[in-house]
Amino acid sequence: MELTLTPQETVLPARALLHLMALAREGDRREGILLRQGKGWFQVSGSGHEALAALVLALRPDDYLFPYYRDRAMALARGVTNYELALGYFAKRDSSSGGRQMPSHYSDRKRHIFSVATPTASQCLPACGMAWALRLEKSDRIVLVSLGDAATRQGEFYEALAFAIQEHLPIAFVIEDNRYGISTPTEKFFPYRLGVLGDKHLVKLNARDPYQLFTTGKQVFERLRRGEGPAVLWCELDRLCSHTSSDDQRIYRPAKELEEEAQRDPIELLAQRLIQEGQLTLEEWQTEREAIANQVDEDYRVAELAADPSPSEVTHHIFGPPPTSVLPPLPISGTTTMVSAVNQTLLKALEENPKVLLFGEDIEDPKGGVFGLTKGLSQRFPDRVFNSPLAEATIVGAAVGLAAAGWRPVFELQFIDFICPALNQLMTQVSSLRWRTCGDWACPLILIAPYGAYLPGGGLWHSESNEGMWAHIHGIQIAIPSTPEDAAALLWTAIHGNDPTLFLLPKHIFRKRVPFTPSHEPLPFGRAAIRRPGEDVTLVTWGNCLELAEQAAEHLQAENRSVEIIDLRTIVPCDYATIETSLRKTGRLVVVHEDSRTTGFGQCIITEMVSRPERFNLLLSPPQLVAREDVPVPFNPQLEYAVLPDVERILEAIRLTLE
Repeated sequence: MELTLTPQETVLPARALLHLMALAREGDRREGILLRQGKGWFQVSGSGHEALAALVLALRPDDYLFPYYRDRAMALARGVTNYELALGYFAKRDSSSGGRQMPSHYSDRKRHIFSVATPTASQCLPACGMAWALRLEKSDRIVLVSLGDAATRQGEFYEALAFAIQEHLPIAFVIEDNRYGISTPTEKFFPYRLGVLGDKHLVKLNARDPYQLFTTGKQVFERLRRGEGPAVLWCELDRLCSHTSSDDQRIYRPAKELEEEAQRDPIELLAQRLIQEGQLTLEEWQTEREAIANQVDEDYRVAELAADPSPSEVTHHIFGPPPTSVLPPLPISGTTTMVSAVNQTLLKALEENPKVLLFGEDIEDPKGGVFGLTKGLSQRFPDRVFNSPLAEATIVGAAVGLAAAGWRPVFELQFIDFICPALNQLMTQVSSLRWRTCGDWACPLILIAPYGAYLPGGGLWHSESNEGMWAHIHGIQIAIPSTPEDAAALLWTAIHGNDPTLFLLPKHIFRKRVPFTPSHEPLPFGRAAIRRPGEDVTLVTWGNCLELAEQAAEHLQAENRSVEIIDLRTIVPCDYATIETSLRKTGRLVVVHEDSRTTGFGQCIITEMVSRPERFNLLLSPPQLVAREDVPVPFNPQLEYAVLPDVERILEAIRLTLE
């Protein structure tokens, strides 16, 4: 990338930067001492990386910073105080995470610092989502995201870089190249050393020199503001510390190498330059370092005495406040399908809220999605309905950044089976963002995905359900509607909600044309429906299996047995109260789902019913679970139906409870 510097872009506040760098180093030193004294549990040092704070000084206060755990000096340059970092080290109640995160996992929404997650490079795709939001808003704000050189071999870094180039995003990737991934030298792994990636967007920097960082950073950032992004800043520097407090680099690094790096200490180099230029005297520097040491000692002394987090609050902020549900304004009469109801709901959402954005594989017209969920929408809203690349991590990761920026991403995955490449984003960013920041950040995104089997010819990568697995990821709502009106109402509630939602559409019944019965009241998450009242057995199900449950109930009606069918509609949250109320009447429980038996959500329901005495005492017989065999869904239809729940197995389970 060609750079042309102008005089006004080369003015670095060197004295202020030196103070920040020394403050960061002294904080690292103090934490190391405290750890050895047994006053702490873990520490991550940024020693040697401090000059990167010059890049933050080259940003505007309204730009966004997506740091990683070695960016202490960058956090200080952004305005985070040393005392706040001390609270984080001791995991205190008033720290940015309320004691839920490790030290050096910075976060501050007011200062536009996105929450650090430990898995390397996981911040890159959310940073792209944030940059995309800024570009869509026609803002000249930019995003700076940093990562270590070892993290550049994570697939999500490549996806993020490709997406940023594709969309000309205003984002700078800062690669902090200290040549080590814990103990492993990265020279033979680093993609830019290997020549794997082109240099069109690349700027190579000596990150021990804050003047070069500041002046070049200013120039690059101005290019981004003009829409000429993205940029990759390859920053060569030294790690003057072990990887973490759990590591000892003297075991694997030559002593001579450590000695040579110590001679390139960026703090000493900057101080020497300022002294040589007459901007600082040695005496002033010594006095300033003593003052910094005293300040750090006092900050950590006070922070150590601060209040610890309360165990009673540990479950706070898993979810946000429930939304005020409203009825979807759908002009539907007569019969319709679940697909059509979802399509109409998305149309109304796009009309109502200019921040609703759709993104997914093949969702643009003329195809309108592989199942037609978005048919006609890109023609009406070409500025907010977009095809995505074939990259599920990009879909989910970009949604995180967009949602954090205030947008309402409603993104489609072609099949829930294909979510595995996005599991890192789902588990690392989506599920815990609100909780790990005590509600400071949130990502109310919606992921729509066709789900389930009973549609021959799908095989094991188009027919899975696995809702038991998704329910295990804390902080995500899960909806599985069984009727068009419920699909519309729940989707409308989710779009107006405060939390991430996995919206699963059962494929076997989502094209089934049925009468559309508009709701007379809003439908919140966690409210089950009694599809069929009964007196003898409570049958709990959802999704595709509702149809089987109704057929089984019809069989038993001829035997003068009445089955009460409960359709959960959402499994997170789950309406256990309605199940308990039904059991007070029937005393018998059967749960039916197409997910596998082991760790399927049905086992959770049964556990909830038998583990509490007030519920267990309602049961007249052991609860029964009808589920898929613990095997993938096969391709051959005969094999598929052999492993899935069917009417005969449901009847057998019900009769067993009646014995």
